[in-house]
Amino acid sequence: MSPSLKLISHKLCPYVQRAVIALTEKGVAFERIDIDLADKPDWFLKISPLGKVPVLVVPAPRGEVAVFESNVICEYIEDAQPGARLHPDDALQRAQHRAWMEFGSAILGDLWGLETTQDAAVFGAKREALTAKFARVEDALGEGPYFDGVRFSLVDAVFAPVFRYFDVFDGYADLGIFASTPKVRAWRDQLAQRPSVRTAVGADYPTLLRAFLVRHDAYLLKQAA
Repeated sequence: MSPSLKLISHKLCPYVQRAVIALTEKGVAFERIDIDLADKPDWFLKISPLGKVPVLVVPAPRGEVAVFESNVICEYIEDAQPGARLHPDDALQRAQHRAWMEFGSAILGDLWGLETTQDAAVFGAKREALTAKFARVEDALGEGPYFDGVRFSLVDAVFAPVFRYFDVFDGYADLGIFASTPKVRAWRDQLAQRPSVRTAVGADYPTLLRAFLVRHDAYLLKQAA
């Protein structure tokens, strides 16, 4: 029997990875369908109002329903699917987690600038912005090993794809972004070992990301010694 859930995906998208990690942590079977965002299929544009991935296609009594926006998809997975709970039970703690998920999205915005700019000044500004944001994350972390202590949560699912970028970036230069954040470094290392995180992308992810940097003639590439 084929999986009932379909996740419309792109191989490099960090927002897709959030959903993949959440589904994997829940033990939910799903079909992943990768598309080319440079040549979006008509069927995809019909179900994605914003023209973005991920989209989770869910069976419903009156036909399939498309759920879009990564955090909304993660919340649906948490609410509707069995398996390990990925949000705290307490309402205030849940709200805090949701806020840090949004903070993770803000970090991704700075990362986009860092990886695509050809300008040294913009690159420097984005590096400083990321360093400042991770300093705020450092202050929010407890004893670990995860954001919420011993329990893996949706905040972890949001930040794991963020850290994955640096696995490739580190091959070009030490950007110093984590130099003063030992808790963040430990969290990053812990997430990298999590099976759901490791399998959220294909083995070709580093190659695809490097090719993306080359296409953008990224200033980051010039950091190599």
